[in-house]
Amino acid sequence: MTHRRAPASRERAGADIVTSDEELLREIARGRHDAVGELYARHAGAIFGMASQTFDPATAEEIVQDVFLAAWRGAASFDPSRGGAKPWLFAIARHRIANELRRRTRRPADAPGADEDAVADLPDPLPAADDALWKRRRGEILRAALARLPDGERAALGLAYFEDLPHGAIASLLQVPLGTAKSRIRSGVARLRVAVGPLVAMLLVGIMVAIAVRQRNGGRELARDERALEMLTSSDSVALRLSAGPGVPPEAHATFRFRPGSPTAVVTLSKFPATAPGETDRAWARAGGRWILLGEAVPDASGHARRIAENAALGSAPERLLVTRETGPAGAEPGGRTMAAWEPDRK
Repeated sequence: MTHRRAPASRERAGADIVTSDEELLREIARGRHDAVGELYARHAGAIFGMASQTFDPATAEEIVQDVFLAAWRGAASFDPSRGGAKPWLFAIARHRIANELRRRTRRPADAPGADEDAVADLPDPLPAADDALWKRRRGEILRAALARLPDGERAALGLAYFEDLPHGAIASLLQVPLGTAKSRIRSGVARLRVAVGPLVAMLLVGIMVAIAVRQRNGGRELARDERALEMLTSSDSVALRLSAGPGVPPEAHATFRFRPGSPTAVVTLSKFPATAPGETDRAWARAGGRWILLGEAVPDASGHARRIAENAALGSAPERLLVTRETGPAGAEPGGRTMAAWEPDRK
């Protein structure tokens, strides 16, 4: 997902106060190592895309891990007066790429040459395209790790992540109590963290947001995930289907789920066509005579994305729902091409 700050004058549902990259590095330097996961979630895709211009996916993935290990260990050396955190990370990435090129050509690490020139000429990453590329790679990593889990845990986690099912539906499909389904997901997540190692486990932080079992310090986002799960599995939750817009493949659709009286809503995109570089899909709800931005994302390789939004106005049926494909910063109301839509007379 591309991170942009919304104007202070416009309320943005589902968006917590955003900690800057620079502040995350300061927190890492103070010893809050889980902040590496937040930094990783924001920039791993861009760094993976940069490395993928030169190397195969497995090597690019190793470079991503090396970059964030270096950031973890060197956060105290970051000096914001010399530039922002993002250029600092990209500089580490370029240095790591150059080192790998030198290693493959058996040149000593301190020997200058064409490697530095080639890496310096690498263009800055395109967030949307590289995020999609990283999500595909992330899915490959998760599938490989899932294959090593016991059958029960693999089935529960697979349904949660790849099929986008809430815990109640997973319990029903597996014919086990709800508590058992939740327990299998929790134990599967713990086992995955061991299987893939502590650095790769950072990417699982982002994955587990999608299935509402993310384990991290700070509890605000976990509490939001739990509220979303409670809403999704409640007997009075309502699901509204957004149909494909003009010129969009008919199998593309979105689902908006809410519960009367609850400020929490979840929007899911399914089977959406791929975006072009720089494009973002934004979900909108019209409630109380105004538009609320529910979230924005670039769908993964299967055309899927999900966002949790919280706003008091989402506790009743919306007047209208849209998913639009846009470029540039979000405005106060939908713009760009309509990908999916719902209105009361189109239930």
